[in-house]
Amino acid sequence: MSLWQKKVYPILPVIAQNLAISAYGLQWHHRRFGGIFNDELKKFKDREFYSELQWKAYQTIELRKLLLHSFKNVKFYHEKYAKEGFKESDFRKFEIEDLRKLPYLEKEELRNFGTSDLLSVSREKNGQFFSSSGSTGTPTRILFSNNFHRRWSAAFEARIRHWAGVDRHDPRGMIGGRRVVPTGNASPPFYRYNCAERQVYFSAYHISETNVGNYLMAISKYKLEYMTGYAMSNFFLAKMINDQSLCPPQLKAVITSSEKLTNNMRETISKVYGCKVFDSYSGVEACGLISESEKGEMLISPDVGIVEVINSVGEYVPPGGTGEVVSTGLLNYDQPLIRYRIGDEITLSESQTTKCGRNMSIVKEINGRVEDKVIGPDGRQMVRFHGIYVDILGLVAAQLVQLDRNTFHINLVVDSLYNITSESIISSRLRSQLGEVKVEYHYLQEIPKNKNGKFKAVVSKLGEEK
Repeated sequence: MSLWQKKVYPILPVIAQNLAISAYGLQWHHRRFGGIFNDELKKFKDREFYSELQWKAYQTIELRKLLLHSFKNVKFYHEKYAKEGFKESDFRKFEIEDLRKLPYLEKEELRNFGTSDLLSVSREKNGQFFSSSGSTGTPTRILFSNNFHRRWSAAFEARIRHWAGVDRHDPRGMIGGRRVVPTGNASPPFYRYNCAERQVYFSAYHISETNVGNYLMAISKYKLEYMTGYAMSNFFLAKMINDQSLCPPQLKAVITSSEKLTNNMRETISKVYGCKVFDSYSGVEACGLISESEKGEMLISPDVGIVEVINSVGEYVPPGGTGEVVSTGLLNYDQPLIRYRIGDEITLSESQTTKCGRNMSIVKEINGRVEDKVIGPDGRQMVRFHGIYVDILGLVAAQLVQLDRNTFHINLVVDSLYNITSESIISSRLRSQLGEVKVEYHYLQEIPKNKNGKFKAVVSKLGEEK
């Protein structure tokens, strides 16, 4: 976070904050949709109905190009693959089935080497690092050049917005992690307006029964045509609108991401806004994309990344099976992610014949990570707390535990670079989201895992209030 964001933006009046966000939105719009964007969008649209043979040929060519580039230009891969006995000539005739012979890229390796040995010596211009959510520990940092960002944005436009019947020009609402409303104890409005993109950015940190009317007013005022963002936050808002028998305008679509979308959440959101809900799965790593077609099928986009679904002994799971996502991104040559273990699980559909006619693998369920929701002292509800850990040096893993509406424990696993004064930073960030709450810290060797070998980033002990 820049000094301007920390010190200047929070003290500006709302109208000035809207102007600042719009100026940023204009720059952000050009970064994503300028230059090569239209050409890349056409390519994604043209490939959409490839046959299985065309997809295999395409992925084979792209994989060979990526591996040759990485072996010659990325120190991390050259050393790792050479140690495994691979030579440059091996990658010139590499087949997709040979991927399982390559070692995984672990998340800890991406954290440790993502800004050094994992970078290509031959990079595109205007690279900028963006942090992942890091909900259970130190975030990873992903390098986006302008062109990579535009390739990724073209995939998003073609395979998410267009499948949902909307596009980047339609006015939209977004509920996400940016702190556009700076304090936890703010007064309305609980949104800011980006006129450059006709986007209303709603706060994910102020959704409560008291505030719901202000959110609904903005949806009507700015004639929003679709909503996007956190699945749980969109559900909280829709449920409160429904519980209070309020009447929102009908939307074209709601597009959710970041958290598991349950059937109950989908039904509630669809009922409230009178439209279909479209789920999606990707992440800032941008090395794989799963999105929902107009026929309601979750499809893996083969030209964004090669997605392997692996069981506990490293074998590919059959249709109907559940396994870990291992992704090889095909769009980013500056910081290649090859066989990256992103940490999530999916279940493949038993039938792999699509209703929409696209020859893409069908995902039955995105299991991902399921977090409990937190209820603040004033009744606001939220689940996303990754922002409280950003740029905390030496933080290995973290877990937020709510004991009651006013009391939180934070379990931390740290290394030698950690400074105890970071407690005040984390506490301040948590209070900026929830208001004045009590925070206690517990330092552990390891955070206890569930039966699936993972731990929840957010745990609530509120019982029936959940």
